[in-house]
Amino acid sequence: MQFAEIGNTCYDVVLMEKKEFSKIRKFLGKTQKETASLLGVSLKAVCSYEQGWRTVPSHVERQLIFLLSRKRRGSAKRKNCWELKNCPKENREKCPAWEFDSGEFCWLINGTICDCSAKKNWHEKIQLCKGCIVMKQVTNGYLEPTTS
Repeated sequence: MQFAEIGNTCYDVVLMEKKEFSKIRKFLGKTQKETASLLGVSLKAVCSYEQGWRTVPSHVERQLIFLLSRKRRGSAKRKNCWELKNCPKENREKCPAWEFDSGEFCWLINGTICDCSAKKNWHEKIQLCKGCIVMKQVTNGYLEPTTS
């Protein structure tokens, strides 16, 4: 278990693991230097993420998962989250994924109504998303589901 400090509060969270970061980078077919350039971080930062010396910041994690989703997309259009999860109409209408017609990117948007409530921050959200069918169709085993 790793800890993340948000404001003045420290949370027990599951952050992207070094093996997940490395596995995704290799699937993308990018060197550490190319990955650093894509993510807008230094080469030293990428090396540190992969060695486990630094935690992967949430903005870097989001970008990396987004790149993975685009690489894995292929020509097939994925179903929207509200279709896959059979969300009730009242939840859909309050959800930003529905509002912005971004059902295959619900995992990228904070404030989505997953399991009947919006999560407070990225760390809570990604823990829920890692076990979700929508995220699984994007990552296909590149991220480990959270075990609590």
